[in-house]
Amino acid sequence: MTIRSEKVSFPGAQGAVLAANLEAPAGQARAYALFAHCFTCSKDNFAATRISKALAERGIAVLRFDFTGLGHSEGDFANSDFSSNVADLVAAADWLRANRTAPRLLIGHSLGGSAVLMAASKVPEAAAVATIGAPSDPGHLQNLLADQIAEIERAGEAEVAIGGRSFRIRRAFLDDIARQPMQSAIAGLHKALLIFHAPRDAVVGIESASEIFRAAKHPKSFVSLDDADHLLSRKADAAYVADVLSAWASRYLGADAAPQRDARAAEADMVVVSENGVGRLGQDITAGPHLFHADEPLSAGGQDSGPTPYQLLSAALGACTSMTMRLYADQKKWPLEHSMVTVRHSKIHAEDCAECETREGKIDRFEREIMLAGPLDDEQRQRILAIADKCPVHRTLHSEVQIVTRLKG
Repeated sequence: MTIRSEKVSFPGAQGAVLAANLEAPAGQARAYALFAHCFTCSKDNFAATRISKALAERGIAVLRFDFTGLGHSEGDFANSDFSSNVADLVAAADWLRANRTAPRLLIGHSLGGSAVLMAASKVPEAAAVATIGAPSDPGHLQNLLADQIAEIERAGEAEVAIGGRSFRIRRAFLDDIARQPMQSAIAGLHKALLIFHAPRDAVVGIESASEIFRAAKHPKSFVSLDDADHLLSRKADAAYVADVLSAWASRYLGADAAPQRDARAAEADMVVVSENGVGRLGQDITAGPHLFHADEPLSAGGQDSGPTPYQLLSAALGACTSMTMRLYADQKKWPLEHSMVTVRHSKIHAEDCAECETREGKIDRFEREIMLAGPLDDEQRQRILAIADKCPVHRTLHSEVQIVTRLKG
C-alpha cells in the first residue's frame, strides 16, 4: 500500500513546539495511532520509523513525535521529566483529535511504553495499548544513571552520557520518576494491552514485562521478541513487531470505525468487502452499519485477524438456523430457553456420500449439531429440529444459485 509522510508540529505541555511525522496510507486510514519513542531517542530512530511506516502500509496512520528538548522539538530537555512526557503524549492526542481523528491505538517503546501506559486514561478514544521493551516502573532509569546519582543529589543536576550523547539530568527528574503510580495505572487501564519484550533485553529486563502483565486486566497478550535487542536495531525484528501489532490491533480498531465504513453498503442487501492491509489477505467487510473482518490463518498465508470465508459461511448457516428455531418456538409458545448451533465445514469425496447425487470429485459438507435447552418434550424437540432445515440460508445452499460478476468502472 502506498503511504505518505507529512511533517507537522504542535505545542507541547510546556509550550515548546514539538516536531512530528505523520505516516498515513494514501487512501483513507482505518484508524490513527500514536507512537512514543524510547528515552533520549527521537521520532526518527529506526524502530519508531520502521514500525510507523509498516503500520501505515497496513492502513493504520501513525503520528510519531519528538518529546520536549529532543530531536527537532523545541524546549530544554533538562526542564522535562516523565510527567511532562506523558503530558506531551496527551497534547499529541489532542492534536490528532482536532486535526485528523483521535488515536485508537497507543504504542510506546522503552520508557515511551511506560509513558503510554500512564497517558492512556487521558485518551478516552484509545481502545488498545502496545508496549515494546517497556519498564514496569520509570524508576528503572535510576539504574542507567547509577554512576551520576550521587552527583545529581549533591549538585542538583549532572551531565549524563546516554547512547554517546550528553544530557543534563536534574534532581527533579529523579523525584518525578520515583512517584509515578504505575501499578495502579496499569491495573486501571481498561484497554486491550499487548506487551512485546525480548527475554534477553540487556537494558530492561524481562521481569518488567512480567510485572506489567500481572498488573494488567484482560484482554492482555504477551509476545516474545526472542533474541532481539532493546532498540530493535535489526530490520526483521521491527518488521515482526509491525506485522503482529497490525494483526492484533485490528480486533480492537473496528469497534468504532463508523467513519471508515463504506457508504456503498448502506443498502440492506449489499455487502462491501475491501482489502485492509492486514498482511496479504486481510479484508474489511461492511454490511449496512456493521464493520467486521475476514482473513486466513497463518498456515494459509494470512494473519488470522478475522474468520475465514468458510467460517463466515458456516456462521451464516448457524445464525440463520438459530433464529429460525427461535421464531418457530416463540410462535408456538414452546419453552425453548436457549439454543446453540455448532457447524463444521469440510470437503469430502463425492463417492463417500451415499445420499449425494454428485458421484465424482469433492463436495462441501456442513455438519450441524443443535443443542436445545428448556423443558421441551420429545415431539417439540423433533419439530424444532425439523424446522432447522427450513432456515433461508440452509435452503439457499440447497437451491440453484446464480452469481453474476461484472467489472466496475
